[in-house]
Amino acid sequence: MSFGNHSSSEDSGSMMSEINVTPLVDVMLVLLVVFIITAPLLAPQSLKLNLPKTESVVHEDKLQKVSLAIDAQGNISLDSARMSDEGLAEMLRNRAVDPQFQLQIQADEAVNYGRVAQIMAIAQKAGVSKLSFLTVTK
Repeated sequence: MSFGNHSSSEDSGSMMSEINVTPLVDVMLVLLVVFIITAPLLAPQSLKLNLPKTESVVHEDKLQKVSLAIDAQGNISLDSARMSDEGLAEMLRNRAVDPQFQLQIQADEAVNYGRVAQIMAIAQKAGVSKLSFLTVTK
């Protein structure tokens, strides 16, 4: 029984002249993956840079930080003093002219996001350019 495309006039002992390229493609893809994975590991070692040694520099934080707390009911207090939204807006307008001014917001976990967004909008309208949120690490 013969499985090839042999005509009756061809010699039954002749070899098939087609090359199966599937194993060749498989090997090439494996080599490609190996080179892709190892190339980034070789690059830093090939540069051979001798980086200078320095002492650590102490960063002096010159920002004027003001803490704004929002409790679970949405009430705000600035540096432990309760205030209204209008009072907050006025105080932020006065302090936002200082380029070193930074507003740090501490919001209770249970406070509505809409309330936090309102406070952020008040700060933005007042001209506050540095705003950060304080959280507790787990």
